[in-house]
Amino acid sequence: MAFLSSVAGQPNLASSSSSGPLLASVSGSKLRQAQTASKPVPVLDLPALQAASRVLHEQLVKDSQIIPDLGDMIAGSPSSASYTVFPDDYRAPFQKRRHIGIPESLWQYYTSTNLATHMGLLPEIDRVWIAIDHNLFLWDYVDGQELSSFVDQPDVITHVALVKPKSGVFIDEITSLLVICTPVTVLLIGVSTTPVPGPNNQTRKEIKLYATDMSIACDVEMSSVIGTPDGRIFMSGSQDGNLYELHYQEKEGWFGKRVQLINHSVGGMQSLLPRIGASNADDRITSLVSDPARNCFYSLTAKNTISIWRTNGDKHVQHLQTISNLYKAAQDKVPGSPALTPQNFNIIALHVIDPSESRAGVQLVAITANGVRLYFSPGSTYGWSTSSPSGFRSLSLAHVRLPPPNLMHPDEQSNPLLEGAGPFGVGAGQQQPTSRPYIVTALEDTCYDFGITIAVQRGDVADTDYLLCMAPDLTQIGSFGQVRGPQVQQPQPQYVSHGYGTTTAVTNRIPLTERATLVPIPGLTWGMAPVPRSKYSLATTAPADTPAPLVTNELATQFSEPARQYIILTNGGLHWVAKRRAVDALKEAIEEFQVEGNAQPLIDLRDSYGRDQTCAMLLAIASGNTFLDPMEQSPLGSMSRVSSELAGVARQAFYDFGERPTWAERVTYGTSEGSGTATFSGRREGLALYFARLVRPFWKVKLTKAGAHGLRDLSVPDDILLIAQKNLFALKELLDTNPYLFHSAPGDHTGARSATASEQEAWKAEQSSVSQLLSLLSRTIEAISFLLLLNDHRLGELISQCDPEVQKLLEGLTFEDLITADKGVTASRALVNVIINQQIGQQISVDTISEVLQQRCGSFCSTDDVMLYKARENIRRAVETRNPMERQTWLGESLRLFMKGARNLEFEKLREICGDYQQLSYAKGAVELPLYCAQAFDTDLQGQEYWIAGCPASDPRAQFWERRKQCYELVLDSLSVFEERCVPGKQSTSQPDDPETVRGHAYELAFASEDEMFHSTLYDWLISRGMADELLEMRPAYLEAHLRREPVSVEKFQLLWQFYVKDGQPLRAAEVLAVLAESTDFNLSLDTRLEYLTLAVGNAKSHPVSVGGRHETAIAFLTDLEEKLEVAQVQLELYNTLLPRQHEPEVSERFKALSLRLYNITELYQLWAEPLDLPLIKLLILHVSQHRDESIVRPIWNRIFEEAIEGAEPKAAADRIVAKIIPLGHRYYPSDSAFPLQHIASLLVRFALAHKGDIPYGWAPRILVQCGVPYPEVWDILHEMYESQVPPFNEQANVQAISSDIAVLLTDWIEDAKRPQSAASRGEFPVFRIDQAVDQYLAELEPSRTETKAAYEAIKRQLRRHW
Repeated sequence: MAFLSSVAGQPNLASSSSSGPLLASVSGSKLRQAQTASKPVPVLDLPALQAASRVLHEQLVKDSQIIPDLGDMIAGSPSSASYTVFPDDYRAPFQKRRHIGIPESLWQYYTSTNLATHMGLLPEIDRVWIAIDHNLFLWDYVDGQELSSFVDQPDVITHVALVKPKSGVFIDEITSLLVICTPVTVLLIGVSTTPVPGPNNQTRKEIKLYATDMSIACDVEMSSVIGTPDGRIFMSGSQDGNLYELHYQEKEGWFGKRVQLINHSVGGMQSLLPRIGASNADDRITSLVSDPARNCFYSLTAKNTISIWRTNGDKHVQHLQTISNLYKAAQDKVPGSPALTPQNFNIIALHVIDPSESRAGVQLVAITANGVRLYFSPGSTYGWSTSSPSGFRSLSLAHVRLPPPNLMHPDEQSNPLLEGAGPFGVGAGQQQPTSRPYIVTALEDTCYDFGITIAVQRGDVADTDYLLCMAPDLTQIGSFGQVRGPQVQQPQPQYVSHGYGTTTAVTNRIPLTERATLVPIPGLTWGMAPVPRSKYSLATTAPADTPAPLVTNELATQFSEPARQYIILTNGGLHWVAKRRAVDALKEAIEEFQVEGNAQPLIDLRDSYGRDQTCAMLLAIASGNTFLDPMEQSPLGSMSRVSSELAGVARQAFYDFGERPTWAERVTYGTSEGSGTATFSGRREGLALYFARLVRPFWKVKLTKAGAHGLRDLSVPDDILLIAQKNLFALKELLDTNPYLFHSAPGDHTGARSATASEQEAWKAEQSSVSQLLSLLSRTIEAISFLLLLNDHRLGELISQCDPEVQKLLEGLTFEDLITADKGVTASRALVNVIINQQIGQQISVDTISEVLQQRCGSFCSTDDVMLYKARENIRRAVETRNPMERQTWLGESLRLFMKGARNLEFEKLREICGDYQQLSYAKGAVELPLYCAQAFDTDLQGQEYWIAGCPASDPRAQFWERRKQCYELVLDSLSVFEERCVPGKQSTSQPDDPETVRGHAYELAFASEDEMFHSTLYDWLISRGMADELLEMRPAYLEAHLRREPVSVEKFQLLWQFYVKDGQPLRAAEVLAVLAESTDFNLSLDTRLEYLTLAVGNAKSHPVSVGGRHETAIAFLTDLEEKLEVAQVQLELYNTLLPRQHEPEVSERFKALSLRLYNITELYQLWAEPLDLPLIKLLILHVSQHRDESIVRPIWNRIFEEAIEGAEPKAAADRIVAKIIPLGHRYYPSDSAFPLQHIASLLVRFALAHKGDIPYGWAPRILVQCGVPYPEVWDILHEMYESQVPPFNEQANVQAISSDIAVLLTDWIEDAKRPQSAASRGEFPVFRIDQAVDQYLAELEPSRTETKAAYEAIKRQLRRHW
């Protein structure tokens, strides 16, 4: 620890001591990193804020538990007497802070007369009352000189008190009453107060006195006046000690005067309840004490008897209990104590213990003249409580606290620091006081205030009083994880029956230990009073379920309210005595270190208060705090800072004392993974603790409360928030400018050693927690600015303009919710919207308010939000302007701003804005803004990935795509709105621009977008509106990709091939058509598929030769297509063949299958032609496939002939043959695979030979010629038969018949050749060969065939004539 090393003689903390404070070891780069790290992230990270808020809550809970309840400390044993007394002044728990003399004029009057003088304090109105004879003076001690006087009555004034007035009796200005007592009268004066600026920027109270005309004569002089919260006034009679009530009402009534004095002791008390030990006339009431919190009051008598009273209906009081025999009860608790003897047992005062100090219910403390304190709490019965009234638990003596046995005389307290000085009376071995301890014997005036007891005793020096001050010693009773030295306790005198620290102690409760000191006060004390707690301490009243610290826990409150002070009134003026807080002691220890280089006091303080508490205080000193100055001399709420050198020491001490975070590994059995928890360093704990204490006054409090006129008001006063904000801001500034404060630990020189994994884990956890706290710090500062700004704009009215659900939300919202919860974000957004709308509504530019919002509370009104507001204002201006140029400018500016703030645009808002743009015919905005938002809503491109993946089902990314799609639909909506306006008859006169132009511009912008997903959506929309042809004419950039995109459809493919045709890519068109024709995904008819194939072939043929060298592949593709087309035609023919038979059982299934897809030729043959025995189809298949197989084709033709001849006359059969053969010849010749010429000729000739008489010569060759066979081929075949001698051509008759056929053939041939343009004439005509052959035929012809002979001769003639 750097401090320890620096004690040895290094005066400067930041010096390079052996263990090296870290200033030196944080390298520059690390420092820069830290600076960037400590800046709050602009994006609102609610989980981080909530985590930090949980940390604050933990600290608040700790604060509510670290100091034990008074009840718990005294319940452990019947008595106690442990005190810490320091010999040195600098650690004394109380110090005189200032003194003001009585104003000169009054002092002269006071000293020059021998008149009766009385005086006292009225701290509620900042006044001292001084009565000189019958004159009353009220001295304003804040101003110092201001005096008010009241001299309108003749009697000597003996006592003055301030009480609360009854409601409705006086005017509203009168907030309190002065009760003035003289020996013969009591009168009431009304008092009103107004705060006005005083000296040193403080506020003082200006008072006005009002005569009330209420006074009453009395037989006895009154003293000890008290008031109740409802305005009743009680007092005791000095001479008779009776309990009186001064009753007053607005008017005289039948049954009561306007003012009357009621004696409650006579008739009431004596007749109803016997006094303990008979009615003693001299047991007079000496003082009364009011207990407003418990709605009762107490009386103390001269014989040490305490009674408890409750007001009970107008003019009545109820006596609840009397506690007597207190000396005996006290002695039972501490037998044999010299502090308790019948002679010195004299109770001089009762004090009420506020419920906030003791949750356990300690209610009352009585103080005796020699400083013994008796604590009373409800519990075991004692005294008159057998028939206790309802709702009242009777009190009994719970604990006796003896006075300090080891007090030092004020003269013996030394100022210089004694070497190793420690608390006295701690046991053997410790330094002992040099003289006898000072014993208090005759206390006169006392005051008790939230755990602190102050009492005065005449000093043993002339004109000096000694003030005994006692306050709980937090270092001994608190649990801060401090290093406790030996428990500070006295060597117990033999007479104390129950000692602390004995092993037989029944409980382990922490005993009450107090710090005690004597403070000398010059002059004779007339009165003392606590300075009323500041309004800042009252603000800490959070809801009941909030962890709140006990009022005695000054560690928790020292940064949110001033130090506790007491005013001592003496005959020479006023003295202020302040309770020294831990932070004051720490500040002084730092000063001492700076001056003398002695770090021991600092280390002692660290050990006394524990590491975390010390770090929290050091942070406050280093950053500055409005409550650092214990005297409130500066105006409340102004920043109080220490010198920069001191702040530097505080920072270094914070750094060094903070130590390093540690990591505790936690292994889960059965798994290899271990998890762990970080124990944070004192620096992180100190930060969290200080931060939590600064925000405690408002953190858990509801934001608003019901106010006047049904509106809501801010529930915490402005200045409380302002002060908290100042302190938070000072803390933020400190951390921003000193980022190293949360970097590696003291003594970790860079590179000195590598941190272990667990250390790194600890650092990681610490850094993360600190950065969350810093984010919360920035956000809290902004939240306060936000609320103060709203308050300036009349928060109540703003809330009333919100939606009902937001109003309901705001009613239940706490400050913490506003800062860290989703609902807080919702509410703040709504409020900002209202305030901006209000500005727009009042025609005020939103620039000013939005700039203020952004500067002061950016996280509540981000740059994006501001842009949106300004954009909306620009739209408003565009609507209002008449100038078209201006309108375009405003609209353009609005669009620019909307785009910048697009991330924060809600979809509903976007829809609204698009509506505005449509109204204003602003195509650019109506199209481009939603398109821009589509991108902004999907920054991670999750939606795009989902779309590219083809929109799979139940994919988490779908929501992002949905958001994009909604934006696209807004664009389409705009397009249709602009479309509609162009429909004749729909045009409105109010439209500023030409609808056609607007529509054209809108489409232009839509098509100019580079968002492929939008284009896809747009094309679908246009196609659904029947605008496909226009789309194809335009051929926009993404159309091809859109039409190819899954899921495909016939419509898309049809558009795609047309797209390619229009785009001059016929081959691509052919490819698409081919895919379409062959696709099995679509339910297409066979005709349609054939049509697509035909179109494909046509497109493939129109592919230009030179394009990109795809010529060879194009030809191959075309050939393939043509073949497929042929096969498809076969399939169609097959389909048409089977159509009449589709209902036959063996045909129907096969028939249906034909229209499902295209089949190849083999499938058609094997699955249809063969099984269904379809000869013509088989021929067609053989022809298309060019499959030559005589064994297949010949039987087919044989069967064709057989079917033709079967059961018919020869002539009829011949006709049938002609009808069958000629179409087939036309179709298949010259295909050998489907039309075997030789075989067919043979069949024809044989049929002719078989029916010679019936069939004319030349029938067979003429059929072949009709089939399209050329004459030469037919002649060759017949000539071959003529010559062949193969049966049946070995019979002469058949040979002669063939000859006749040849004669007819040649005659036809010559006739044909003579005709111009005939096929025969164009070819070679073999004249010579025919001539020779005819000679041969004539030579071999039978003479009987005259007809044939004549034919041959005619041929010869024709040849001679024409060739």
